[in-house]
Amino acid sequence: MVRRVIEINEEKCNGCGLCVKACHEGAIALVNGKAKLMRDDYCDGLGDCLPNCPVNAISFIEREAAAYDEAAVKEHLAKRNAKQKEARTPVFHGCPGSMARSMKPAAPSASCDSVPSQLSQWPVQIKLVAPNAPYFNDCDLLIAADCTAYAYGNFHNDFIKNRVTLIGCPKLDDIDYSEKLSVIFSENNIRSITLTRMTVPCCGGLAMAVEKAIAASGKNIPLQIVTISPDGTLV
Repeated sequence: MVRRVIEINEEKCNGCGLCVKACHEGAIALVNGKAKLMRDDYCDGLGDCLPNCPVNAISFIEREAAAYDEAAVKEHLAKRNAKQKEARTPVFHGCPGSMARSMKPAAPSASCDSVPSQLSQWPVQIKLVAPNAPYFNDCDLLIAADCTAYAYGNFHNDFIKNRVTLIGCPKLDDIDYSEKLSVIFSENNIRSITLTRMTVPCCGGLAMAVEKAIAASGKNIPLQIVTISPDGTLV
């Protein structure tokens, strides 16, 4: 049958994902960083997605298309919701020290010399975290080169506080973090990313991995990079 459905101009699409959230039928998904109409019978032709596109990449078109199938949409949404719920419930196998857990920042000690920790989750090593750990969703994320916490004296209060923290060193680990980070970014709603790195050249690998992972996730996640010198000065 010929009917009205949406058409997405991939050249204009910037991969922001706003249309995906606006589509109540789940007809749109991000594929390789671009919005795509997944099935004609999921599109009701009402166009709730159109006003949410900031670059006017979506329009209506009259063409041969399968009829809108409400029953198929309900089944699709039920499966998607079940899959998302399952992804939010990590199943742990392995060393107890790498088990995902959320924590409340430590309360101030009676001793004036004690500075309370602001760490809100465990583990913190990029290699050890589970990409579907529940603390990632709707978080502000700190990705820190592990030397930065030692160089900058007030690191907990200025950077760790109110953020989920990941640490790593591309030189010591000798791996590309971008693949795992892209999964974390893709599967969770990360509100913002703060990256702390040292002035040393090897820290550039961590910055490149984060930028590569953001691009691979197809999302526009705000990124702030803070560079710290060995004497603790913010550059």
